[in-house]
Amino acid sequence: MKALENKVAIITGAGSGMGKAMALLFAAEGAKVVVSDINTDRVNEVVKEITEKGLTAKGITTNIAIEHDVRNLFTLAMLTYGSVDVLVNNAGVMDDFTPAAEVTDELWNRVMGVNINGPFYACRLALQQMLKQGKGVIVNISSIGGLQGARAGAAYTASKHALVGLTKNIGYIYGTKGIRCNAIAPGAVNTNIMEGASFNKFGAERINPGLGTNLRMAEPNEIAELALFLASDKASNINGTVVTADGGWTSF
Repeated sequence: MKALENKVAIITGAGSGMGKAMALLFAAEGAKVVVSDINTDRVNEVVKEITEKGLTAKGITTNIAIEHDVRNLFTLAMLTYGSVDVLVNNAGVMDDFTPAAEVTDELWNRVMGVNINGPFYACRLALQQMLKQGKGVIVNISSIGGLQGARAGAAYTASKHALVGLTKNIGYIYGTKGIRCNAIAPGAVNTNIMEGASFNKFGAERINPGLGTNLRMAEPNEIAELALFLASDKASNINGTVVTADGGWTSF
């Protein structure tokens, strides 16, 4: 039996990088996948790639920072498949290593909107459905930036720390209800998250010395395999925690 046989899995930020790798892997492992991303073309490409293999997927364009969009995402999942068994909050944005004194309201609100408000909206709706079902799994994609202070700028760091706190709270509070919630803290991953980045000079200079201690970049499928494990019944006693997947970077 496949790891996610007949499970319904919502994956945000699934148009590229880690999210795409998760969508492809989850579908191959039997899940009915709802592919969510802000980029419509990427959504369509991933759904096409999955369905051409005879697997099951639906797609929807979603700005995770907008609550109405998140509601539409869950409405699609429920109308199409009738349940939500797994939620992966993968969508995220960086902040160009901007230090606190230079963070604009616009940057702060954008990063917080995608990295913590969106996951909160999705978790809230997922929990409401999972409580009716008596079971469910949430996997939040945080970062080693959510564990330490100098892997990104102020807004990103704060948002990922908040996501870790939300994960632990949900895991504990709903642990007696058949619901598990964990986070993954990747290090450097070979994705397009830096696409169009324009680094803050001072912030990058302060963070740069630590970059040299990174042992290697991860590939998206390596994080996807961990997400699959956490979403599966094999991880039945793992709850309310953060699994670091950084190749040993934070061991220094």
